[in-house]
Amino acid sequence: MGQEEFSAEGQAAESAGNADSGSGSGVAVLDRAFAILNAFGPAEDGLTLTEISLRTDLYKSTVLRLLGALEHGGFIRKLGDGRYAIGPQPLRLAARYQRSFQVGPVIEPVLQQLSRELGETASLYVRQGDQRLVLYRVEPTRAVRVSIRIGEEFPIAKGASGKVLLAFTETDDPRWADVRERLWAVSFGERDPETASVSVPVFGASGEFVGALTLSGPKARFDMASAVKQALAALLDGARRATVALGGMGERYDASLAATRQAGFTVPGHDAGT
Repeated sequence: MGQEEFSAEGQAAESAGNADSGSGSGVAVLDRAFAILNAFGPAEDGLTLTEISLRTDLYKSTVLRLLGALEHGGFIRKLGDGRYAIGPQPLRLAARYQRSFQVGPVIEPVLQQLSRELGETASLYVRQGDQRLVLYRVEPTRAVRVSIRIGEEFPIAKGASGKVLLAFTETDDPRWADVRERLWAVSFGERDPETASVSVPVFGASGEFVGALTLSGPKARFDMASAVKQALAALLDGARRATVALGGMGERYDASLAATRQAGFTVPGHDAGT
């Protein structure tokens, strides 16, 4: 019938494992369900039962049972060829997650303007543990661009947005004192040797850090100091407008904006290409 089979030994071993789990079985089931969802990569259209079993190190019988529950809840959908793919429910939860920040109506117009005027990908990153997460993004229409997905995560230790997130979430760390003072960070080929990014902080009504407003593009388009200067000025102005719209103090950006307009303004690390 084209269905994948499980061994009797595997089912017996699984039953023994379930018997040993005791009162912690509910947590174990959730952990296994999360493992299944995390088995899907960002660029994959679907996975077979065998592939999911191998990636999660779970018996096929366990995977099949959990897939049924996840499919019922909308987290997984079964494709016509028998493979499994992520369902619509995570997208609905992601939309609720976005709304919980209550910054979308303010940030999205700023991102659209930045991307349209500068021709690069504009995004807002927030910190998630040791990762930086794309909460909002707008991509330009040009063919060669940095393409990222909403909800995608990257290591926080690399990239301009990561520096801004670290600077304003670890305020006692002296490594990021210069970023906190000047209100911006740049990255040239740190995460990807072919890309560059510029990032600034956005603040809320009580001065709290909201996220990292970021422009990303091919490194070749950021080779000119004038291009970086233009991107920084536009980002700082956009962050200022977003901060004011969120009830914060726009004056916080005045010194940084003035610095970018000075004739002798330079970007640390730009000439070195780091």
